[in-house]
Amino acid sequence: MEENRPRSLRPAPRADKNGQDQDTQPGGRLVYGKNPVAELLKSGAGVDSVLLAEGMAPAVASYYIALAKEAGAAVKRVHPAKLRQLTGTESHQGVAAFASEIAYAEVEDLLEAARRKGQPPFLVISDGIEDPHNLGAVIRSALLCGAHGVIIPKRGGVSVTPTVIKASAGAAERLPVARVVNISETIRRLKEQGIFVYCADMDGVSLRRNNLTGPIALVLGSEGKGVSQLVKKRCDGVLRLDMAAPGTGVDSYNVSVAAGIILYEIQSQRAAGKQ
Repeated sequence: MEENRPRSLRPAPRADKNGQDQDTQPGGRLVYGKNPVAELLKSGAGVDSVLLAEGMAPAVASYYIALAKEAGAAVKRVHPAKLRQLTGTESHQGVAAFASEIAYAEVEDLLEAARRKGQPPFLVISDGIEDPHNLGAVIRSALLCGAHGVIIPKRGGVSVTPTVIKASAGAAERLPVARVVNISETIRRLKEQGIFVYCADMDGVSLRRNNLTGPIALVLGSEGKGVSQLVKKRCDGVLRLDMAAPGTGVDSYNVSVAAGIILYEIQSQRAAGKQ
């Protein structure tokens, strides 16, 4: 039973029964112990990174690595002494995680932000972006291009972690971010409210041949797989970024670069539509 006992950062009144200390650490709240960290990763809460002790049994390490990947958290292997230093105890069980404390919005909050400004909704949707630096850059571009908010999945993509906030240059703290259980279902509901949903993919229509004014949402896929087929089928249109030098062995833009190009084009068309 010792293995499943919750661990706190140190024996102090501020630690709760789940092994989570309420003091803020440089990378967020520190959670440690095998069961507390596993439950944190399964909960859908924002997790920046998972620390695994060097020498941990491969099967156990693989379990936490899989959970971390699903939660969008980075994994770092560290010396057990580092975990002892961070947690203040020998009973860290070889695993710890930094949990973020980001307040997420609801999708309706994003739509309300557009209504308050008297503008047609302009949303950005992540369909599984895994790299926190990419998500941070996407959020930064979304804010600067006038989007009313970003939607991310609760599972299967990176959440808004301290790394995302840093990569966004603080934009993630200024632009509402909503987390949803099902991206495809969320798209269906947005379409019911008159929002035209595009996704970015290589087999789409060249970017500037699309009318990107009016209520719009842009879906961006993961770095490796792109937009999932289910989500792609839900979309009203597919956008393509043309390349000046095809056949070079580099067949696509980085997702955050693609986002910046497309979001700027949407901003430009929306601005021109007001004239």
